[in-house]
Amino acid sequence: MHRAATVFRYFSYNLCWPARTLRVKGDDCRYRKRTPAMAAGLTDHVWSLAEWLAFPAVQRT
Repeated sequence: MHRAATVFRYFSYNLCWPARTLRVKGDDCRYRKRTPAMAAGLTDHVWSLAEWLAFPAVQRT
């Protein structure tokens, strides 16, 4: 249970929670929110928790 809770917290933090220290100023002089995964170039948007939980763990092609 502890391992599952740790993994849940780790991935939800990196995909779903924008960090204020990672925000960037856009062309319109407004700040855009970014998550650690966005800063690392792994995703292009802030994921909702429902979107993340519905994403399949195994991608089959």
